[in-house]
Amino acid sequence: MPVKAVQQIMLGTVTGTEKKAAETLRAVKNAGYEGIELNGFMIKPTPFIVRVMTKLAGMPVGKGGGLDWEALVKAAGLSVVSVHEDLGSIRRDPDGILAEAKRFCTEYIVVTGMYRFDYSDRAAVAKLAHDLNEAGRRLKAGGVKLLYHNHNCEFRKVEQEKTAYQMLLEETDPEYVNFELDSYWPTEAGVDALALMKQLGERMKLYHINDRGTRISGASMTPILQSDSMELGYGNMNLTAMVEQAKANGVDAVILESHKNWADKSPIKSLELSAEFMNRYV
Repeated sequence: MPVKAVQQIMLGTVTGTEKKAAETLRAVKNAGYEGIELNGFMIKPTPFIVRVMTKLAGMPVGKGGGLDWEALVKAAGLSVVSVHEDLGSIRRDPDGILAEAKRFCTEYIVVTGMYRFDYSDRAAVAKLAHDLNEAGRRLKAGGVKLLYHNHNCEFRKVEQEKTAYQMLLEETDPEYVNFELDSYWPTEAGVDALALMKQLGERMKLYHINDRGTRISGASMTPILQSDSMELGYGNMNLTAMVEQAKANGVDAVILESHKNWADKSPIKSLELSAEFMNRYV
């Protein structure tokens, strides 16, 4: 069965000190989760500009970059299912990234998309696929596997019938590059996420799960509401079918990542509510 895990980005606002981080990780474990997915920019001192950019995006990283995450995760009894890193860091310092993966006893490093990048440019996407292959080859030589994590930008069209994501799927070598699918973002982009999971098959190694809907109650001021992330089972995505497909694909972990819009504005309350679904279906 896949490991049930939480993405560290959810915890940025509640892990600012050693004591608070320990309490939060205990709450994660007590809710039924078995693992955590770490971010390189959150387990090292975080540059101010990164904190500003992520906060503006609704995903504040907090100030826990100086904490001993290796000890905290171990004390909580959680495993590390992967570490998110940027492609530039992997290419500049593959040995350092390999050491990081081994320090946290994980076999996966995940690239989380590109900034200031034109996903509608065929040549740029082709070069990205080439660079991912090269990075994956270097990591594999050190015993670590490279995955690519999507958001919604990869579903821009590079031509009439093909998205950037489809190009990456076709032009990366499964020996060196595979995928961590986040089903929220293709859904947000109008793509059939379940069909995409079936297409990925065994190349889908990890699964990011989130729900999408609205928290509004009572009368609506207008006929149009804005959707946002929701606790699992509280939105409108067909998550039970997606979880079954993820398990059929043989994923190693199902990882909760909600970005904001938490129940009672609390990431802890939110992950506890989502644990009801995770503990039942994963």
